[in-house]
Amino acid sequence: MLVRSPSFGLFEGYLESVLDGAAANNANGPLIREHFGLDDPTAKRGKRLRPQILLTVAECEGADGTVALGAAAALELLHNFSLIHDDIEDGDEMRHGRPTLWTRHGVRAALVAGDAMSALAYLTLVDGSRALPAATVAAMMRCLQEAHFRMCEGQAFDIGFETATFVTFEEYVRMIEGKTAALLAVACELGAWAAGASDARAAAYSSVGRAYGLAFQVRDDVLGTWGRTEETGKPSGADIRRRKWSFPVAWALAQAPSADRTVVADAYATIGMLSDDQTSRVIAALERLGARDAADQACMTYIDEANTISANAGIDGDGRLGALFHSTAKRTV
Repeated sequence: MLVRSPSFGLFEGYLESVLDGAAANNANGPLIREHFGLDDPTAKRGKRLRPQILLTVAECEGADGTVALGAAAALELLHNFSLIHDDIEDGDEMRHGRPTLWTRHGVRAALVAGDAMSALAYLTLVDGSRALPAATVAAMMRCLQEAHFRMCEGQAFDIGFETATFVTFEEYVRMIEGKTAALLAVACELGAWAAGASDARAAAYSSVGRAYGLAFQVRDDVLGTWGRTEETGKPSGADIRRRKWSFPVAWALAQAPSADRTVVADAYATIGMLSDDQTSRVIAALERLGARDAADQACMTYIDEANTISANAGIDGDGRLGALFHSTAKRTV
């Protein structure tokens, strides 16, 4: 049974107070509030997965989770900064059922709002962590900056893949380590630092978060290939239609030559969107090659890796963090 962090019930109000302050003192504030849907009571606001993880780790380490609310809000702001920029880079016009900022206000205004949100993230980390020792706050700032740097690297790989006619499996893994796993690793690490954990325990939590982040992205890739529209909010096979380099594709092209591998390779050797017929043929070939089963196995392997790290480091003693990981990474297709 999944047990939510007690302090997570306070998170949304804390985040809103940060955004209220930004709106009152900065011209970018209204666009930031709009992105979060704060002025629309019916708006979807996302699962807040990263703050949940961060606060859960802080409590697993024996802290009152409220000491980590500043770090949790900072992480959510940094994540959402990346979403604003991703929407521009990917040309996405909707997010959470609402028009994206760039479609309503233009690319330049959205870029500046995203940059402002990134800066606000670091201010929030410092301002919200005043009860912690200065050395701890400095360590938290460094690890968040490093995660930001690696996230940008992952996005650079992802953009480069759009015009690549072949991507190795190793290149794919490096991309998701930055694009997805880096923020989930730092969510765990920040929670440990906020709780006063040792360097070694914080590093162990970071490793657990990395493994979970890889599992999360592999599962997301499965949904992007085989997920139903009513569950994903995207057309079935959307990732393949967009010629996205995902786990099923990278894994399939790492296999021995075969007729089905050729179907996938030929489709991905072209640049641009795939036709409906190409999309269907690629998905069928991936299924016959065993890419879906391989992705499921990889997901479980990464989760097992996270569990092993936790056991060896003596962390997550009550299993709450592992339960949160499992509940998210095992989403069904």
